[in-house]
Amino acid sequence: MENSRKICKVSTSGRVYSRRFRCKPQQKHTPLMGNLDLEMNSHHQEEMEISDSESSSGSNGVSPKKEVGYFDTVGLVKLGEEDNSYKIVKKAFVSGMKSLAKHTEVVAVHKNVFSGFNGQARLQSFRVFSETMTKKCGKDAGNVKFAWYGASKEGVNRIVNHGFGHCGKPENNGSYGFGIYLSPHGLSIDCAMSTIKGEDGLRHVVLCRVILGTMEEVHPGSDQSHPSSMDFDSGVDNLLSPTKYVVWSTHMNTHILPEYVISFKAPPSCFVGKQFNVNHMCLVNNGKRLDELNSDGFSNCKVLQEPTVKPKSPWMPFPTLISILSRFLPPIKISLIQKFHREYQQL
Repeated sequence: MENSRKICKVSTSGRVYSRRFRCKPQQKHTPLMGNLDLEMNSHHQEEMEISDSESSSGSNGVSPKKEVGYFDTVGLVKLGEEDNSYKIVKKAFVSGMKSLAKHTEVVAVHKNVFSGFNGQARLQSFRVFSETMTKKCGKDAGNVKFAWYGASKEGVNRIVNHGFGHCGKPENNGSYGFGIYLSPHGLSIDCAMSTIKGEDGLRHVVLCRVILGTMEEVHPGSDQSHPSSMDFDSGVDNLLSPTKYVVWSTHMNTHILPEYVISFKAPPSCFVGKQFNVNHMCLVNNGKRLDELNSDGFSNCKVLQEPTVKPKSPWMPFPTLISILSRFLPPIKISLIQKFHREYQQL
């Protein structure tokens, strides 16, 4: 096969709109992932240019320095702040934090190098499904996009080592079915609001490449867990203005490729009682409502002092609680809990 270079350009929406392939003779593994370069076009819009190279390469084609990271897995390599990939991923994340950007501190960026047989197998599986989807969708190149996924430190370790596991059905005043929910490339704030702060004060989001194919609109309250027909491949909350991609549980480990992990800090007040686009609890301070929220919910996000007396029991977001309880309680009990929670919110 004739050697050629693969170039994928991804706009701020994360959509891959051009691609060419390079194949090396007798190369056992041909990674999909590569380096990132930042460009500004004539309209001053950011693009990510991804040139196909070894998945373990740095921004200059050199293997990244293996610094001590925050995760208990050899599959993640911590990037230095001078690394071009670090700069681009950080900028994309902070930009998507909208009005919370000025309150957000990126502490570290880790790159998934897909080490070991499992890592390479997942990488090659994603490549195969991506190419298959491209053939199905034609000029849309499989509708492959970048998207964000919020996870705990332990969750990141599980995803990198074993892939995505249990798919809960988050309660967000009507869920969008059973599957993995991801936030579009420009809305990292959405998935950031579903993260859980660790003991070290850090929260984590994963930048994934996602094969969306042909999307179908899924309405709140849906019990869907797979495409409604062979014509569709994934779900979305709004076809015209998506804020949530749904990769069904049947596709979660073939259509999602976790590539970077961003560890960050933000003021506690921005997470107290309100999970942006996950549930709609009020932002409160010692029992008092804060009604200074605008359309994005956080323009007037204030740094609040933590209560003098802290709860002794562990706190977790309501969607996480429901996800855990659903493993032990029957669906009718879960529905009752969700119903009471909605009624409580409306008080």
